[in-house]
Amino acid sequence: MNIEPALKALAAALHGEGPAVELSAGPDGEPVVTPVPTPGFEDAVAVVRTSGSTGTPKATVLTVDALAASSMATAFALKGEGQWLLALPLQYVAGVQVLVRSLFAGTRPWAMDLSGGFTAEGFTAAALELTDNIRFTSLVPTQLQRLLASPSADTLAVLRRFNGILLGGAPASAELLESARDAGLRVVTTYGAAETCGGCVYDGYPLEGVALRLAEDGRIHLGGATLAAGYLGAARQTAEAFIEEDSGRWYRTNDLGTLDDDGRLTVLGRADDVIITGGVKVSAAHVQAELEKSDGVTAAFVAGVESAKWGQAVAAYVAVSGSAPGDGAGGAARDGAAWAEEWHRTLGLLAPKTVLPAGELIMLANGKPDRLAMIERLNALHQGK
Repeated sequence: MNIEPALKALAAALHGEGPAVELSAGPDGEPVVTPVPTPGFEDAVAVVRTSGSTGTPKATVLTVDALAASSMATAFALKGEGQWLLALPLQYVAGVQVLVRSLFAGTRPWAMDLSGGFTAEGFTAAALELTDNIRFTSLVPTQLQRLLASPSADTLAVLRRFNGILLGGAPASAELLESARDAGLRVVTTYGAAETCGGCVYDGYPLEGVALRLAEDGRIHLGGATLAAGYLGAARQTAEAFIEEDSGRWYRTNDLGTLDDDGRLTVLGRADDVIITGGVKVSAAHVQAELEKSDGVTAAFVAGVESAKWGQAVAAYVAVSGSAPGDGAGGAARDGAAWAEEWHRTLGLLAPKTVLPAGELIMLANGKPDRLAMIERLNALHQGK
């Protein structure tokens, strides 16, 4: 992948010698650089679309100061600057940040070829091209899972050479993190959003210059120097998401969390993930965690679907490996019924009434679950019963 035009455009914008840009992928997978007018926003460098996992993506404006603060805080947390491997799409904030951090560090990033999708072979080949002794990369959990499952000794060897592997975009299971630690990998879990220049909470703790608090309803608020300027052409949405309060500016996330006595953040799930079924409130995140404890379930997505009887019914899209309970001639429909019956015995009212097993969850290009696509399929399956 030729990232030279993207690097030059970002460098010009950072130095105030060029317009803000939006990066995307062309039909051939090569980066496309689009200059973007940003009226009303000073020192804009990049416009990054939110993931769109819950609706229409918003155009987030990232400034010189915010990106500089993010890069410096990342270098401080990782205890150094080095060469970055780009393994994520450039249209999302984690991909843009690989290039921005490289520009601030004065190092040369290397990009793997993603035209044919992410593969362990492609990642390994790209990682072997790195020349610096200090190396970093950013991955999403599904990518790390594929790399750890690779039978190639070379893949594990190149992973161990990274001084830091930032892991974000979606929750990482305890099993995945344990496997990474057992393999000798230096993985750092990250939490953040396009609105915070990407990950700004590492292993549960805010980066230098990042503020973290919980609202009365448990919603996570993030503040500090890494905040985006706002949304392009969306004043109302900007005012709703970014608030001035307690002598500071805060981004109101859609996530709920808890803070322990040491100030470490645990993300519990989305604020809108509460399912009211038959008058009972059910946490989708809690049910998801319970389903993922089952043998053969590698990942789960839980949501509420329309139900004439229950108002909402708990439904689950599950990624399974091997044989599901009751697997046999009945095929996928029988598998789903078998899973539902199994979980009804162990979870009772919390158990999903509709289960759709698959080889893997439906994911967006940035590694986040495609919530809308899976909810649509779960709704269709539930209504078809």
